[in-house]
Amino acid sequence: MEHKDKILIIDTGSQLTQLLARKVREFGVYSEVLFYDSTEIATSDAKGVIISGSSEEASEKAFALAVPVLPLDAPESLSKEELDASLNVFVFETCECKKTWDLGENWINEEVANIRAKVGNDPVICALSGGVDSTVSAVITSRAIGKQLHCFFVNHGLLRKNEPEEVLNTYKELDLQVTYVDAEDRFLTALAGVTEPEKKRKIIGELFIRIFEEQAAKLGGSHWLLQGTIYPDIIESGHGGAGVIKSHHNVGGLPKDMKMGLIEPLRNLFKDEVRRVGASLGIPKHFLERHPFPGPGIGVRCLGELKKERLDRLRDADAIFIEEIRKAGLYTKIWQAFGALLPIRSVGAKDGIRQYGETVVLRAICSKDAMTATSYHLPYELLDTVAERICNEVEGINRVVWDITGKPPATIEWE
Repeated sequence: MEHKDKILIIDTGSQLTQLLARKVREFGVYSEVLFYDSTEIATSDAKGVIISGSSEEASEKAFALAVPVLPLDAPESLSKEELDASLNVFVFETCECKKTWDLGENWINEEVANIRAKVGNDPVICALSGGVDSTVSAVITSRAIGKQLHCFFVNHGLLRKNEPEEVLNTYKELDLQVTYVDAEDRFLTALAGVTEPEKKRKIIGELFIRIFEEQAAKLGGSHWLLQGTIYPDIIESGHGGAGVIKSHHNVGGLPKDMKMGLIEPLRNLFKDEVRRVGASLGIPKHFLERHPFPGPGIGVRCLGELKKERLDRLRDADAIFIEEIRKAGLYTKIWQAFGALLPIRSVGAKDGIRQYGETVVLRAICSKDAMTATSYHLPYELLDTVAERICNEVEGINRVVWDITGKPPATIEWE
């Protein structure tokens, strides 16, 4: 999609780059992020450049474009009001940008037209995960090509409690035609004995693609795979020369010999932008408000080997946590909440009997786009209730702890 007015943000490794990009878009002007060593900088048609962080190479490339440049060597030292004011003046007064970034019907219609032109009469298979991103992608693509879209919901055995049934019911409401694929045994077999986080992610990502290729073959072949990739996925997976924070299964886990092309209508959008598009498409509010859920599922929340009994244990604990958050009326105030299971056993007692059980970590965070996050301050009464219920109701867990670490230095997920 072409953007009449654009601001280029050159990333030198600053933790606030994506915050700057999102703020510019909130003004109604499109922003693009490129790492300082990207060859694309030299051909950028941006009306202005913001340098996020400090780099001599970035400065040289920015000023070579002969457009206004705003260097921000320590943007975190500015207050929110000061930063907003500086960006507003630069974008609208210095660069004379107009508000041309709109995610309403015009954006949707252009994306629909792009998909039609790219796909033609070819069939497309869709990797539905049950999350907001893949669902919004599917609804847009369904509008573009109708019955050429074949959706598959793969149960990799790493979903939350009762999630397969709940997700399939939602897809019926959205009039999406979905084939359910039960691949739990296959994934757990492939992951047996694996404990290294990056290896888990890559195994999950590659097996996903193999399964979709098999499903495509049953349809007589498919040239295209639709995915719900969004901008933070690209950035965190090392796009544009940036250091890899963690490989996302739909980016870093893609096999090099994959036979299908990718359709990724949301790859340039942040999470809040995806929700706005979803609302314009008529997707129910309760679905759009669902907390983000990683593609590898609870596989990145269950540290250590992924055995079914440990995954079931985590599912039960996580369900209790979310249930109590909903009861307290806090679900929509929290960006993401979940439980994680640690491969650590400690001594405890239950019904007067000595136990050697596992530990569950509770995590609840506030964020705008998942690039940075702060801990949500849960009420102690809620924490007490959750800890008591988990230890009493979930066999094999005798300790509950609370993770209050922000991002950075931690990531949101534990692996």
